[in-house]
Formats: sequence, structure tokens, C-alpha cells
Amino acid sequence: MQLKVGELAKRSGLTVRALHHYHAIGLLSPSARAENGYRLYGRDDIARLHQIQALRRFGLSLAEIGAFLDQPGVPLAGIVARQIAALDRQIEQAAQLRARLAQLHGQLLGGAEPELADWLNTLELMTMYDKYFSQDELDRLPMYRSSQSGSPDADWLALIAEVRAQIDAGVAPEAQRPRELATRWMTLLVRDTGGDPRLLVKLNAMYEREPSMQEHVGISPAMRDYVLRAFSESKLLVYEKYLTPGEIRHLRAHYDDRAAEWPQLMADARDAIDAGHAPGSPAGQALARRWMTLFSSYAGKDPATHAKFRQAMMSEPGLTAGTWASDELLGFMRQSMASLAQAR
Repeated sequence: MQLKVGELAKRSGLTVRALHHYHAIGLLSPSARAENGYRLYGRDDIARLHQIQALRRFGLSLAEIGAFLDQPGVPLAGIVARQIAALDRQIEQAAQLRARLAQLHGQLLGGAEPELADWLNTLELMTMYDKYFSQDELDRLPMYRSSQSGSPDADWLALIAEVRAQIDAGVAPEAQRPRELATRWMTLLVRDTGGDPRLLVKLNAMYEREPSMQEHVGISPAMRDYVLRAFSESKLLVYEKYLTPGEIRHLRAHYDDRAAEWPQLMADARDAIDAGHAPGSPAGQALARRWMTLFSSYAGKDPATHAKFRQAMMSEPGLTAGTWASDELLGFMRQSMASLAQAR
């Protein structure tokens, strides 16, 4: 059997335009040619079209279908599993939206008139969170659950207002009051990420890439930088009690050079712990090397200076306040670094 494109379109229920598109992208091409030059679809071409239509009913994209048909080694089960996972996410998102609609419906039936703008803001936040976090992560993210309550977090509202007042008054971030506020800020952030640095990494990515997120929460990049500078100063003042003037100068000159890399490193360490890697394993030692590289970027290379930092960490609980460096994570990293030192 050999069919022209119009005949195949009529029998298959597709449009000629769709078949031309399949041809253009290399998904289905007529393999025969009539004496008058017309391209014809043969038996194998028609069989391939049947497969394409069947796979389309699974919800696969044309690109996925092409990859499956052109590479027999590509397992269909894996492709279908990804589609199931995608559908599961859509179902979860639809369930969340339904819950918010039900809440709104209940408020309206009860005579309340919720602010439409606030409700829409909540839905927009839901959409943003869904782009960066899995449902399991959202279930472990207190900040997300709070954002869905419909009521702003009183702790954050008060703290943001206090920080803004300090900025408006021209108070330097190194001053005592901004330092106190910064510690409160970071402690709240640890609370609202469940103490999980992996959630912090994703939250930071969302904040950086979604300008509307900054508007929703009322935290501008300038305010965030002010808080981080004040928080760094609170740590520097503690370290200074243990260091010489020269060591302090080096610390102050380099403390923030690679500070942005710490959350990802702690997230990776958390992954290693949860995966059951031993501190002395290759994964643990690789983390130890990265940790020492970041630490040395502000502490220098002198082992004697490193000992002073370790003494400060053991003597000053405030150094880990407002950070994601839990006792478990720090213990794992100490053992990893000890293992790395023994291996040298």
C-alpha cells in the first residue's frame, strides 16, 4: 500500500499540515516516490505513523517520540514513567489550587470579602514555588506553608520594618542594632527552611530569578545585602577575640569573597549524609577538600591560625547561630577532614 499525503491524512484523521510538519522535523518521511515525482507513504511509513499516534496518546512530546522510535535502546517504560511523574505533579498542583479555591469559596459564603489582590498574590507565589521545589520539598518548607495561610507572617513583617527603618536612618550595617536584627533574620530563615541548606539554595535561586518574589516579600536586594553585611560583622567581631591584628586584617579582607558558595557546599554535605556516605568515603573526602578551600580563602594557610578558628568555634556557640551548620553536619565534616588529613 502506498498513499499520497492527502490520502494518508484522510485515513489517519490527521491534517496534511500535521504530516508535513512530521516530515519537516524528521519524525515521519514518505519513503517512496511515484513516477510523476509525488512522494508516497509505504507500509512501513504507515506503521510508524500508527506508533506515533499511539505514543501521542500517552502524552509524549514529538521529540520524545522521535528519540524512542529512532533509538530502539531507549526504554519506553522510562519515558512513560516520566509522564506519570509529570501528571502526578499536575494533580498535586491542581489539588493545591482546589484547596485555595475552596477556602475562598468558604470565606465568600461566610460573608467575608477577601482582598482579591492578596488572593492572587498567594496563587502567584504558589506558582513560583512549584517551579523550584518538588512536592516533598514543599512539605518540608515551613516558609511555603506559611505563605499559603493567607496571612502574612507577623515575625517577618515586624523584622522587615525594623531593618528598613535602620536603612532609612542611615545606620551602618556594622552597628550593634543592625547586627542584632541580622541574627534574628537569619534565625528566622533557618526556621522557615526547616534547617535544610538544600531548601535555602533553591529559595535563593527563586529570589534571584523571580523579581516578583522580591516584591511579594518586600525584601529588596539592597536590604538583603545590608542584612548579610550586618550578619558577617557579627561573626567577625567574635573571631577577632582569637586572632592577631594581621590575621584580622586578612579575615576582613577576604571573609565575603566566597561566602555565596557555602550554602551549596552544605547542601551537598547534607545530601551525602542522607545518602549514607561515610565521612572517610571518596564523597566525604571530596567535600572536605571543598570545605578546606573555602575556609582557607578567608582563614589563610597557616595551621596555627586554623587552630585559633577551631578554638573559636568550640568556645563560641553564637558562631553557628543563624546558620545551617547543624551539629550533625559539622561532625560529619570534621570526620571527613580528619580522614583526608590521614590519607595525605
